[in-house]
Amino acid sequence: MASTATFLSTLATRSAATVSPRSAAEPSGAKIVRFLPAQISRTGRAAVLPTPRAAVSGTEKQAPSSKHERVVRVHSTQEFDDALKAAKNRLVVVEFAASDSESSSQIYPTMVQLSRTCGDVDFLLVLGDESEATKELFRREGITQVPHFNFYKGAEKVHEEEAMAIGPERLAGDVLYYGDSHSAVVQLHSREDVEALIDEHRGDKGKLVVLDVGLKHCGPCVKVYPTVLKLSRSMVDNTVFARMNGDENDSCMEFLRDMKIVEVPTFVFIRDGQIVGRYVGSGKGELIGEILRYNGVRVTY
Repeated sequence: MASTATFLSTLATRSAATVSPRSAAEPSGAKIVRFLPAQISRTGRAAVLPTPRAAVSGTEKQAPSSKHERVVRVHSTQEFDDALKAAKNRLVVVEFAASDSESSSQIYPTMVQLSRTCGDVDFLLVLGDESEATKELFRREGITQVPHFNFYKGAEKVHEEEAMAIGPERLAGDVLYYGDSHSAVVQLHSREDVEALIDEHRGDKGKLVVLDVGLKHCGPCVKVYPTVLKLSRSMVDNTVFARMNGDENDSCMEFLRDMKIVEVPTFVFIRDGQIVGRYVGSGKGELIGEILRYNGVRVTY
């Protein structure tokens, strides 16, 4: 078994070079998650729908930066809890790894790169084979395979990625989706937020509003979000991008029902206070084409 020092030395060397971590192949084509209201059976109980399986086309890469590494190594349960508490509502991304895991050492450089470019996110590393204290932390968090990534906000886990599913592009997309510092995309948390944004962009000088509606644990929603973020920065002159997670609270869920949104991600296009169209799916090309069309640009397919 490789020593912890050897593992960290290997990681430091790899993080300075271009590494192509192994990741599972993803099917092409835009996909969506079925999001239907709970169905009521004859007994009056809500029937739980099976967990949907979905994938998304396309990926976004994160560029390296010259800033110092910000991945903090955690050695005990107490240090872990203290780090989550100190982060408050900031996103905390934790890689659970092992010193003798090739997969762990392959994905770690992506963590380093993301820590350099995402100043609004805290990054932690836990080596399960370091000590009894880290083994106990693994047991408490239910980690059985590495690498494993958990995402926390307010000391509560909001998302996780299993060992075989994670790759550099997926990890980068997750960090963008669950992070907070995306000033170009308006974050909406209630019906009132939506109505205020629509009112702000009424009239001849108002912009096209693109409302991205998804769920916290929706794979396609996570995957398409880097595209939404990039478009929000490049189309700032004529388009406003906003996002709402329907399962964030009761107000958001009620809004989804009233809008008759049954699949996510759904993009609602609003012009001068009126809904002018929708796009359901996660295809980047199709989404861009729809946005251009509703901005008056002729698009041929």
